[in-house]
Amino acid sequence: MENWDVIIIGAGSAGLAAGIYAVRSGLKTLILDEKFAGGTISDAPTVVNYPGFAEISGGELAEKMTSHCRKLGAIIHDLEPVTELELMGEKKIVKTSRATYEAKSVIFSTGSHYKEIGVKGEREFRGKGVSYCGVCDGPFFKGKRVLVIGGGNTAATTIIYLSGIASEVVVVHRKSGFRAEESLVADISSRQNVRVLWNTEVQEIKGNKQVTQVTLIDNTTGKTSELAVDAVFVQIGEAPNSQLAKACGVETDEHGYIKIDIRQRTNLPGVFAAGDVTTHPVKQVGTAVGQGITAALESYSYIRRPYYRK
Repeated sequence: MENWDVIIIGAGSAGLAAGIYAVRSGLKTLILDEKFAGGTISDAPTVVNYPGFAEISGGELAEKMTSHCRKLGAIIHDLEPVTELELMGEKKIVKTSRATYEAKSVIFSTGSHYKEIGVKGEREFRGKGVSYCGVCDGPFFKGKRVLVIGGGNTAATTIIYLSGIASEVVVVHRKSGFRAEESLVADISSRQNVRVLWNTEVQEIKGNKQVTQVTLIDNTTGKTSELAVDAVFVQIGEAPNSQLAKACGVETDEHGYIKIDIRQRTNLPGVFAAGDVTTHPVKQVGTAVGQGITAALESYSYIRRPYYRK
């Protein structure tokens, strides 16, 4: 069984930041991710609010963080999902699809996953015109008409990105106004090929082998209509990946977010959490990085100077 000072579960912005600071603190650090290092920020077409970068693609920012973390000496295992945890004792046991590890401390930075709208046809056509990542799948629909569902920052950045690829971007939002940042809303307003349908929802996604149309309902009038589209991009937010943590005794709130204190501590000694999986109210790259740093330094204090935490 391999022994580590700290094992970080999840290699997104929070996990990578935690890895950087854990290694710099002299901790033997392992980062595990069920996919690839970088996290959901890799899916962002453009990041314009991360200090130091006026504009950078999410993929490039994620790569810079990952490279920095590896260069300092953190070991990152891609495609190694954690399957079971034992966190109650002083020694933390982490079982994965490949091996079993022992650690003195564990940091959850498992992030979140894309929410579904839950309508007929959504799962049937996932990967066949239904997408949750504009930068991943947008290029497949160059010159086509696409539909974007949502009104927050994630939806706004996707709308802007797709407007440079698709012939037309139709936006469906169940409310009467965007919730996104004003600068993003202003940018959308300047796009000639973007059309917004307010107070409207998708009732069904239809097609044969690929998406061909959607059924819409106007929440004001109650009328339904059909709209021909080549793709549907669902951008309505995310839900926390906390099932693993909850199963081994880590407390979560009613929405599934891991409860933390100001030092990123959970209810279990030596177990910390950072990023979008936590109850921290702001879900941004900058806050995830800050939480990851705090979690790493608190993990160091727990391992090397436990009296510091009293």
